[in-house]
Amino acid sequence: MPNRLPLTFIIITIAIDAIGIGLILPVMPDLIRDVHGGDLGNAAVWGGILATAFAVMQFLCGPTLGSLSDAFGRRPVLLISLAVMAVDYLIMAVAPTIWLLLVGRIIGGITSATQSTASAYMADISKPEEKAANFGLIGAAFGVGFVVGPLMGGLLAIYGTRAPFYAAMALALANFTFGWFVMPETVTDRIRRPFNWRRANPLGAFRAIGALPGLRPLLAMIFVYGLAFFVYPAVWAYFGEERFGWGPGMIGLSLGVYGISIAIVQGVLMRPILRRLGESRAVVVGLWVEVASFIFLGFVTNGWACLAFTVVAAFGAIAGPALQAIMSKAAADDQQGELQGTLSAINAVAVIVAPLLMTQTFWYFTTGGGPYLPGAPFLLAGLLTVGSIGLFAMRPRVPA
Repeated sequence: MPNRLPLTFIIITIAIDAIGIGLILPVMPDLIRDVHGGDLGNAAVWGGILATAFAVMQFLCGPTLGSLSDAFGRRPVLLISLAVMAVDYLIMAVAPTIWLLLVGRIIGGITSATQSTASAYMADISKPEEKAANFGLIGAAFGVGFVVGPLMGGLLAIYGTRAPFYAAMALALANFTFGWFVMPETVTDRIRRPFNWRRANPLGAFRAIGALPGLRPLLAMIFVYGLAFFVYPAVWAYFGEERFGWGPGMIGLSLGVYGISIAIVQGVLMRPILRRLGESRAVVVGLWVEVASFIFLGFVTNGWACLAFTVVAAFGAIAGPALQAIMSKAAADDQQGELQGTLSAINAVAVIVAPLLMTQTFWYFTTGGGPYLPGAPFLLAGLLTVGSIGLFAMRPRVPA
């Protein structure tokens, strides 16, 4: 039982991270209009700005936090991140202006180390042949969080647009307390690496990780695929309201169905899929499922058909853990934090670009003068995913 408690804490941490995201998604359009005014299209643009501010700070600080966890341990970095996450949600809960919401997103981005540090912790305790399946557990936990979060957000919305933020703050504080008592340190003297500012900044981290055999094209692929995948948090709430007339409750339900489907795929089906396909083929199959899903979402007009198809779309989630395992095997034990921090920074760059790109595309094809096609951002995401498949096909074999 003592050995299982830290793993439980890591899984709960990832789930709470997803719950915090999912809690606020259904109410963000209404919250932005409450504090800033304007129509739905303007709210989508401001939503993209807030997400970009978070991602800019994540890009600047992600590799630093990863290197700090390699030098000083996963435990302090993760616990401090959880504490500041709670403060961030409190700021968002009381913010009377759009500018204070922006401050909250900046603070959250600076210490957004929960998922990357938890992934490094999982790499520390996993054998090479177990990494893909264990990273699948992280994905499953994130999926469960996306089940609980949007449903809670939609239900709590009846108490006002601020209620979900207070709930997210309480969850972060509860998990901080749990982790304080049960999480041991996994960074020992054998794998501890001295902190070095030259490798702790984004460019230095990219150079160090990109120098590992076979990883440079995979880093580029992570960026392109991130641009595509972040279409979901960028425009889903606005797309659902515009295309199907969904309110916060239905948006929360749709995200919940997607989340539980991902949890089943990554938590239950991942191991048998890997045994049958292997890691490389799982990446390719998952990406092609994503392409088909984006094309479907680009043209669907029936809300119930969209909701039913999310079960199929969730099979695209097999690509992420398999790709993460391939990259983790190519990094040394004392580089796992640096690797996860670098991946976090690359995803942050994608998040910087994706919300602006996707929300502006949504605006142009709904109220900006272009032909009416609310699903246009998903068609763009499908094209980007095809590009990421090409990058994966160009990679050299990655030695463990």
